Amino acid sequence: MAAVSNLETFDQHRDYLTGVAYRMLGSLSEAEDMVQESFLRWHRIDPREIQSPRAWLTTSVTRLCIDHLRSARVQREEYIGPWLPEPVPTDAPETPFGRAELAESLEMALLVVLERLAPAERAAFLLRETFDYSYVEIATILDKSKAACRQLVHRAKVRVQAERPRFEPTAVERERVVGGFAEALATGELADLVALFSEDITLYSDGGGKVAAARNPIYGADKVARFFLGLRPKAPADLVVGPRQVNGETAFVATRGGEPYFVMSFDIDGDRLRAIHVVRNPEKLRLFVGH
Repeated sequence: MAAVSNLETFDQHRDYLTGVAYRMLGSLSEAEDMVQESFLRWHRIDPREIQSPRAWLTTSVTRLCIDHLRSARVQREEYIGPWLPEPVPTDAPETPFGRAELAESLEMALLVVLERLAPAERAAFLLRETFDYSYVEIATILDKSKAACRQLVHRAKVRVQAERPRFEPTAVERERVVGGFAEALATGELADLVALFSEDITLYSDGGGKVAAARNPIYGADKVARFFLGLRPKAPADLVVGPRQVNGETAFVATRGGEPYFVMSFDIDGDRLRAIHVVRNPEKLRLFVGH
């Protein structure tokens, strides 16, 4: 009976733990591995000895993610081309993040910034700013002093705020800018594309060395616009592109023959695009197969 109780208790928290781990790692497949490892550890303990299963499981999965980030840093440094988080659809209820309680604070642009933080900073920031843990609780989870955790969160917030948009667009503004980008790309007018970009726009393209993608980020409005216009005549004739809710925001998902081809998401500052993230690595598009 204890094993059944253990499983039932864990399943009550599985989605929440997946949400924590995904935001920590930017990879759903890696997040699922951390949740599974946490389950194996949970299965080996006597639940009667645990006052708060949620607290124990949060601590377990957070520490696993921190250790994983430290060990994965070399792999990501050796990654071919820019490394981008794995996009997740948030408009399909049957997918892990298709439910409202998991779809918040998933923006691709934020995950990209979090990737630049130290593992402990990332954990402290997410626990405080996304999951609303107290500093006392964070100190227990990270096995650090409360003062140290305050400092971790402070440093992370300074870094995140410095790299986030100055003017956060409304949903209407975001739709207008994304729609304008699609229209300008369809008409092929260079000036119209440049007018939608901030001067320092950056294009990141993640192919992981498995498919064709820009090996280095592309900077500047004119260069990014010309890059996109140069791709127009090379696009496969059977490519189908449409809007989807990805990581809680409107993105473009392209398919070819029913298989995902790329996911393109946008970082918007006011009424201008400040960054475009294109994920082409097929290993990161598995949630879009058949959708």
